[in-house]
Amino acid sequence: MSLLKFKNVGISGISAAVPKNEIDNRYFSKLFSEEEIENTIKTTGIEKRRFADKNTCSSDLCATAAERLFDQMGIDKNSIDLLIFLSQTPDYRQPATAAVLQHRLGLAKTTGAFDINLACSGYIYGLSTAYAYASQEGINRVLLLVGETLSKIISKDDRATSLLFGDGGTATLIEKGDKYGESFFSLNTDGSGDWVLRIPAGCYRNPSTPETLKVKKHEDGSIRSEEHLFMDGMEVFNFTMREVPKDIKNVLSFSETDIADINYIVFHQANKFMTDFFAKKLKYTIDQVPYSLQKFGNTSAVSIPLTIVSALPGTLMQGKKVILSGFGGGLSWGSALLNMGDVKVIELGEV
Repeated sequence: MSLLKFKNVGISGISAAVPKNEIDNRYFSKLFSEEEIENTIKTTGIEKRRFADKNTCSSDLCATAAERLFDQMGIDKNSIDLLIFLSQTPDYRQPATAAVLQHRLGLAKTTGAFDINLACSGYIYGLSTAYAYASQEGINRVLLLVGETLSKIISKDDRATSLLFGDGGTATLIEKGDKYGESFFSLNTDGSGDWVLRIPAGCYRNPSTPETLKVKKHEDGSIRSEEHLFMDGMEVFNFTMREVPKDIKNVLSFSETDIADINYIVFHQANKFMTDFFAKKLKYTIDQVPYSLQKFGNTSAVSIPLTIVSALPGTLMQGKKVILSGFGGGLSWGSALLNMGDVKVIELGEV
């Protein structure tokens, strides 16, 4: 088990941006009956989502979020020491999108920049990486940009994924400060389940061919190619039920914190039935579990900071003790217990 502890490092600001294009699940796909759609909405909690247009990438959404954060917090761009971009939908295979964003945002050439490729646990992993760098003497401010345009990799005729995923971009500023106190992370992986959430072809193990791009009908009636996202929903459900509540208990134990002292638990926005069950299993009040999936769907690693921006605006996060929980493809999962200090939560932007 990877358990990490940091002192006097924390989040000073969070912002997010989503596409203007809103998708209503009730009218999105002809693959489902009206009854099936209503049952899916009732179970998942996902009613609407945002889809980027063909010219908008994850970096565009993140750049908007970052500029809003800089402007409203009065941040000197020269004070950013490191930029981390986390996504499964980067601009290019080469170069790293972080380098593209460093130039686009007008950051100094002395700014370090690199990409991380991770799915729904990504925000927890990205934060732990940012905290680790910000703990070093030569680094005071780290900009973590997390963005996804998952609408570009799903088939609208896939029964497992077509009503779930949406797009968004976020910016989180991490810096030093005595006010943040101690923070705790738990990071976990089970690669034996790597097949549960996967795009089977289109990269180097199985390169693109005319055959991998061809859409095919599958046993459950789904229509997708080998270059669309595949998900075994039941396996994902079983994995999360088995691991997520246990991991939150681990980070509480590691930090010697009682769950009654936690102001909010912000879960990755995957499925409301599932995360409500987690809260009940932890004996934690549902009223302190914020949601944004009804408006934005499952935005993978984007979903935790997007939920904070959209569901906990203004001063609701300031001075609070929170748990963040991410879980999904890899299989990968992680939890963080953070003291939020005087964090600035910027109003949601649109692209």
